[in-house]
Parts: sequence; C-alpha cells; structure tokens
Amino acid sequence: MTRIVIVGAGTGGVVLANKLADELHAEIDAGEVAVTLVDESPDHVYKPTFLYVPFGKKTVADASRPLSELVDRRVDLRIGRVTEMDTDAKTLGFEDGTSLEYDYATVATGARLTPEAVPGLVEGGHHFYGPEGAEALRDELAAFESGHLVLSVVGVPHMCPAAPVEFVLMADEWFRQRGIRDDVDITYTYPINRTHGLEPIAEWASERFAERDIRAETFFNAESVDPEAKVIESMEGTELDYDLLVAIPPHDGQPLIAEAGLGDDGWVEVDKHTLEAARAPDVYAIGDAADVPTSKAGSVAHYQAGVVAERLAASVRGAVPTATYDGKTMCFLEAGMDEATFVDFDYERPPVVRDESRPVHWAKLAYNQSYWLTARGTL
Repeated sequence: MTRIVIVGAGTGGVVLANKLADELHAEIDAGEVAVTLVDESPDHVYKPTFLYVPFGKKTVADASRPLSELVDRRVDLRIGRVTEMDTDAKTLGFEDGTSLEYDYATVATGARLTPEAVPGLVEGGHHFYGPEGAEALRDELAAFESGHLVLSVVGVPHMCPAAPVEFVLMADEWFRQRGIRDDVDITYTYPINRTHGLEPIAEWASERFAERDIRAETFFNAESVDPEAKVIESMEGTELDYDLLVAIPPHDGQPLIAEAGLGDDGWVEVDKHTLEAARAPDVYAIGDAADVPTSKAGSVAHYQAGVVAERLAASVRGAVPTATYDGKTMCFLEAGMDEATFVDFDYERPPVVRDESRPVHWAKLAYNQSYWLTARGTL
C-alpha cells in the first residue's frame, strides 16, 4: 500500500486531500493507497474572514467549520500535533508518543504569528489575523471615536499580503459612514520604500491613500512598542504616537520544518515549479509553508494543491510526474466597504490591478461564501 500523508489542514492541505481522494478513488477503494490528513485542530479556519470581523460584517464563527464536514470520506483524518518528522525513516512523531509512516508526505503547516518578537507589541497592539485578535479589535474600533489609528506592517512575508491595505481603506470608509473621519488620523507603515511588496499594488494603494488623506510611512521597520506611552518606534529611528495600533505581527514557519532539516526559519526549501522539497526525497510543500517567490495567499495554496495532487497520482501509478506550478496567484482587494478590485499574476506575468467596482466587491463576498464548497472540491 502507498501511504500519502498531508501535514496541515489549512486551505492547501484540505484541497489536496480532497483532490487526491477524487483522483485516486479507485486505488483507495481497492486498498492500494491510503491518504491521511493530519492537523492538531478538528476545525478548519478560513482566515480571510477575519478582515471583516472588526467592522461587524462577519463573526469569528463564520470562519470555522469542522474538518469532518469538509474532508472526503476516503481520507483518514487524524487529529494530533506532529512534533517530529524523520525524512530518512519516513516517519512522523506525535505529541502523544505515537508515530505514522509515509511513502509520500506533503507539508502544509502554514505560518504562525510571533508578535512576541517585537517588545511591547503583545501589550500595545491589535491585529485581525486570528479569532481572538479580530474580536478584540472589533471591540476597540466600536469604542474608537477620535485619535490616531496606526496600521503597521511589522514584518514580511505575511499571510494575506493585501489585507493591511484593505483594512485601512475599509477603516477610512467605515469612519466616514460613522461621521467621525474628520476626528481620526490614519497612518499606514511598511518596511520597504513603497506601500506594498508588489509595485503595481503599491502604486494603486498609494494613489488611494493620497485621495483619502491616509498618511504612508515607508522604510518603517518596527522595533519596539511602548504600550504606556502609546508609541511605536522603528529601527530607522522614527517614532509614531498612536491611540489605536493595528499591527501585522511578524510571521514565522513551524519549528518542525527547521528541526526536520527541510528549510530555514520554518519555510520548506522547494523547487518553485515542482514543489518538491530540496532537502528530502518524496516530500512536497504547499501554501505558506513553501518557500517560493510569490505571495502567501490562499489562492497560491489552492493552485499548488492541484499540482501536487497530479504529481502524486502520477507517482502512485508508476508514471513520471509532469505537472508544474507556474506561480499563479489571484487576489481580491477591498477598496473600501462596497468596492473592490483584483489582481492576478504568475512567475512570468507581473500583477495587473483592475479598476475597483461594486461588482468585484460582490464577487469577493460571493467567493468567501462559496469557499466551503471550493475546499470540499465540489466547486
């Protein structure tokens, strides 16, 4: 029997598991292949939902569904924390002392937030990149009527790369709808010399910021936060006073990856086209865990899952895998509360930002609603 194990049940892991169950259904039913999906949580979280929670447009409950409702019945679902990966012995070790052998493994462990890496950030800042953070920020925004709102992108790379731009544009319009925009100053900071890592998005965002009186502070690498004085300071020596700090925390990969020798800083070193791990045989990585030169976006994980599913199916059947990932990425960007744009690009094509419109906004909301069908592989 060929044993395929997927570690991590985020977007990439769930989509891959379901695609394999569909592609290899005959082999699985015949007992020739086993597909196992491993995660430490019994629930799947659709993280883009959290952008809407601070504005009262979504709840944390909207972001979560039980994995058992999303994963094909042919997939073995194992809930447990993987603490060790031996790529020579092809085994996974679990926190409870048990182990699991594999013939092929895919690492889809995502990224983790590390706000504690910046002194004072945990105590002095808010974020919307997780359920508790999004709810706490919702409560702070509801009580915020005047003052200085600072959104600081503390480190890159980070999940949902367009979300910080979306947040400040949505906040601007939300304050206007409440009739308090004249009483609120908004500053957006970014670590490099433009407002986003991708130049076309940076140009688009900078134009919108200028139109809406949103100050942009670039070359701002946050070094520390003083929660009592309400000051955030950069490595470059710039200090910003704030009344409400929304900070995109630093992101790291999982310690498991470095400990297994698969890559540095928790990101798996892979071939950017085949997604095969560079440092171990019969291992793939997808989504945020894969160190590829593109965005850490959900669409990337989805497209990569399709490629890896095709490659694994070919290997199981004794064929040479030929499917490759071309860097395809697609992302919606909210331009406020009721208009949005979108970008798509790949390794060869630079991003193109379309004009924002209401129909694109509704398309984004429709996609968010239909995501659960997409994850199941039924759409």
